[in-house]
Amino acid sequence: MFDLETIERKIQEIEAQFGSGQVWEDNEAVQRLTQELAQYKTIAQQWHELNSALEEAEVAAELGTPENQEEIDEAQHYYDELTHRLERAETISLLNGPYDKAAAIVTLHAGAGGVDAQDWTEMLLRMYMRWAESEGYKVSLVEYSPAEEDGIHSASLIIEGFYPFGMLSSEHGVHRLVRISPYDAAHRRHTSFAKVEVVPELAEELNIELRPEDLKIDTYRSQGAGGQHVNKTESAVRITHIPTGTVAACQNERSQHSNKETAMRMLKAKLLELKREQRQDTLDNVKGENREAAWANQIRNYVMQPYTMVKDRRTGFENANVNAVLEGDINGFMRSWLQARARLGREPQTSDAI
Repeated sequence: MFDLETIERKIQEIEAQFGSGQVWEDNEAVQRLTQELAQYKTIAQQWHELNSALEEAEVAAELGTPENQEEIDEAQHYYDELTHRLERAETISLLNGPYDKAAAIVTLHAGAGGVDAQDWTEMLLRMYMRWAESEGYKVSLVEYSPAEEDGIHSASLIIEGFYPFGMLSSEHGVHRLVRISPYDAAHRRHTSFAKVEVVPELAEELNIELRPEDLKIDTYRSQGAGGQHVNKTESAVRITHIPTGTVAACQNERSQHSNKETAMRMLKAKLLELKREQRQDTLDNVKGENREAAWANQIRNYVMQPYTMVKDRRTGFENANVNAVLEGDINGFMRSWLQARARLGREPQTSDAI
């Protein structure tokens, strides 16, 4: 449950540590406390803004009369703003997982469905980028592998900001699209699949030892949308951990050295996640279930024909405005997943939907 007094007390405690001067001798502690302070201040600001919106809505409601359309419109505006802030505050109160504060590494892979699946994967990439940008997150497209005809084989994002992994945890899994294929001359309905993998970037825990003989490092030319070469040198780096088959790639930095560092960081995050999975009896942990991107494994359906509907199979949450969802309107899906996690005490599964 959200507790403003506790949040404000934590802010005072951290500021007191900075004021004492002792913490400045530990760079890691300074970085950690600076991040925590920013997060706590953001939460407190959200709460104060919510109170302000509530007061403004009450005043507008008191002043509004049936004869004054302008006052009615203003009251409606405040009501909509209040609803948005209430939803935001509720979402914040649900972000209490052990890794929710971490940056999120989001990797997308085309699944079953041929070129339609490759196009669908690129549509999902755009959806997540639009969502992150609209919510004020820092987004880095670190790997982009275009397909031969259209769409992409895979792509990777690093999303940083306010509880990014907590928000994006709901997106891990297989996503299914049903539509009239633009690649089918007969205009038949096709089903396509894409897999979304979300892992936390935990810099302070990446103490994984990697033996050089266990790594395969490839370099290649960076490519952008449409297959254009971003540069003429082989600065992009792909690292494969041979014993596990885990792959991480980066191409957005200017130098091969920087790309290698980022790819290595991503690889360690994925391997750390793999180690966590191996300590569990099932794969139902912080990363979620690892499912093949094919029939019956999807966590969410996006139907464009013969009707329009996006429905999450784990929570039952749905939105008939498919276009809005694909433009990044996915907070409702995230919030319902977080609510289910809080209610169940674990990540919701497809069998939990009502």
